[in-house]
Amino acid sequence: MVTRATSHSTDGDTRRRVTRLLLEHGPATAVDLAQALGITATATRRHLDAMEAEGQVETRVVRTAGRGRPAKSYQLTAAARTNIGHTYDDLAMEALRWIRRFEGEDAVGGFAAEQVARLEARCRAALDAVDPDDPMARAQALATAMSGEGYAATASVIASGGQICQHHCPVAGVAAEFPQLCEAETRVISRLLGVHVQRLATIANGDGVCTTHVPGKTHGRKATGADGGSGPVPLPDPGRADR
Repeated sequence: MVTRATSHSTDGDTRRRVTRLLLEHGPATAVDLAQALGITATATRRHLDAMEAEGQVETRVVRTAGRGRPAKSYQLTAAARTNIGHTYDDLAMEALRWIRRFEGEDAVGGFAAEQVARLEARCRAALDAVDPDDPMARAQALATAMSGEGYAATASVIASGGQICQHHCPVAGVAAEFPQLCEAETRVISRLLGVHVQRLATIANGDGVCTTHVPGKTHGRKATGADGGSGPVPLPDPGRADR
């Protein structure tokens, strides 16, 4: 459940806040969004209807236990994600196509590894004080560090261990054509957590969230890399709303 905001906004401000909530926390119902925004569910649906008409959000039906009506949740469209901070996609795409054409697929993989090595170095510092034998604690610390890098990441515990969900991918448009970027990133997550993780879903592959499974301590083994999409993602408390 999300916290209630204490101030009202213009339509544009409210819709930007809706976008941020869906980006950071994944699909949500109108009721949950209304509680986060501090406005009525009816007013929230009005904003969502307008955003849906503009192609910014789309709906999906979520089956609930029992005989009640299925709940309808909202998520960002691919077009909405594309508009969020992907200024250099075209240039990066052309550069990687050039590398692939003249140097081959291995060179693309090498480029991807070099790029995520910088991310790994920055995130590793955030994990230095975390128990190396506690992959769940390290996953939480890594999610926080990755959020600082623009991935809007969260970590949660599930029956089989844990999972890291990245609700935004800064290179999703490029990674759709060059999955080496996702593969290199998954290997980085494995190395940082010290266990063999499995990528279950990726935004680049059309999923709503990049989801990585992290095995529990008793099931883990030293990381050697992974290949790589999504389970249901709860909507956690964002902590605060815009004022």
